[in-house]
Amino acid sequence: MVAVIGASTFLIVIVLSILIICGLPLGELTMGGQFKVFPKKLRIILVTQLILQMFFEVIILQMGGFIPLWFSGNITKIIGIIMAIYLSLNTVMNFISKSKKEKYIMTPLSLISAICFWITALK
Repeated sequence: MVAVIGASTFLIVIVLSILIICGLPLGELTMGGQFKVFPKKLRIILVTQLILQMFFEVIILQMGGFIPLWFSGNITKIIGIIMAIYLSLNTVMNFISKSKKEKYIMTPLSLISAICFWITALK
């Protein structure tokens, strides 16, 4: 159940990333709110990030036993722990952001995802 909560929360982040890549004015939700609409050159970076986000979505669902493993259980667990660490650091960065939208929207999403990744990876 925790994996589903984590995957669902992380899916919201993925959808927001897709909307930002498509040019919607949601840039204040990321990178300290530097851009309301992301410049096209930076959207390429977000596409790379999006691919990683989708990979990690698969990893949490694999750790939760919802889809078959692509890697051994130990490798999947290590990837899950790495992602939990990343999301924990991301939560701190979102919290100290100058952007109120990033602070109040992305911090809780990142925190919930981090907690779910930690619980799922360490079970």
